[in-house]
Amino acid sequence: MKHPLDKFRFCPSCGSKHFDVNNSTSKKCGKCGFIYYFNPKAATVAVIVNEDDEILVTVRANEPAKGTLDLPGGFCESYETAEESVMREVNEETGVEVDSTEYMFSLPNIYPYSGLDVHTMDLFFKCSVTGYDMTAMDDVAELKWIPLKELDAEQFGLDSIKRGVVKIMDVL
Repeated sequence: MKHPLDKFRFCPSCGSKHFDVNNSTSKKCGKCGFIYYFNPKAATVAVIVNEDDEILVTVRANEPAKGTLDLPGGFCESYETAEESVMREVNEETGVEVDSTEYMFSLPNIYPYSGLDVHTMDLFFKCSVTGYDMTAMDDVAELKWIPLKELDAEQFGLDSIKRGVVKIMDVL
């Protein structure tokens, strides 16, 4: 198995090429001593269920897993809370405002992006929204409401979302 920082060959502090594996989660510069730790990137996932016990799913417009089902969400930005992130992501992908969020659970994931395996920590939130007049936007090709009892985790393209859907079916 490759080290998660394998593609990082030069020290980000001094630029030295003596940037070598320190342990399973870090690299250390042999010239200046700088240690870079590899930590997961935070991402949020919205679980939105309507009064008919249907869950809002998206169809991915881009790779990875283009054309498969997903749940609204995305990467947290610097200086925002996870709650602010899930609210922003839902709005960017559907055009609706989130009224409230409730943390459910988290799952680790590996998200392939630009030739890198980005390790993420996906934070799932139950969200209530104002209205259901939605439009697929941003990186979403389509929005669908699926009855909870008809959810099939295998239709979801990202591993953590598949595992999350299984957990969601157990708790909702």
